[in-house]
Amino acid sequence: MTTDGNASDEAIRELLSVPRTWAVVGCSPRADRDSHRIAALLQSRGNRIVPINPAALSILGEPAYPTLADARDQVEIDVVDVFRRSEEAGVHVDEAVAIGARAAWLQLGVVDEAAAARARARGLTVVMDRCPAIEYRRLGI
Repeated sequence: MTTDGNASDEAIRELLSVPRTWAVVGCSPRADRDSHRIAALLQSRGNRIVPINPAALSILGEPAYPTLADARDQVEIDVVDVFRRSEEAGVHVDEAVAIGARAAWLQLGVVDEAAAARARARGLTVVMDRCPAIEYRRLGI
């Protein structure tokens, strides 16, 4: 963990380097939205995407689920990527813990220190206020 409470560069590199199953909470079906673009980037890097959006049936060719709990019944999720406002992020971090995810990733501008502490206490890797696209470039992955 770094001084800002985030996972180390090595842990972030490991999350981004090995194909995983990423649930993208708040994934938009609209291609002009950041959540859609990042999900597409993750998918293009060999990751399986599980869109979490109660108003969508499918996104990026994958079935969308209303909640993480609904998705858990169909697929094992490694990383929960949260595209929600900071005040709404904690519930999704807690859901990530409940479904047995390995990591919780809160996007740029999304910060919930208390939720991050709860997740770390349960053994999850936590990345907060970061974007996978930026981290791919920064770490040279």
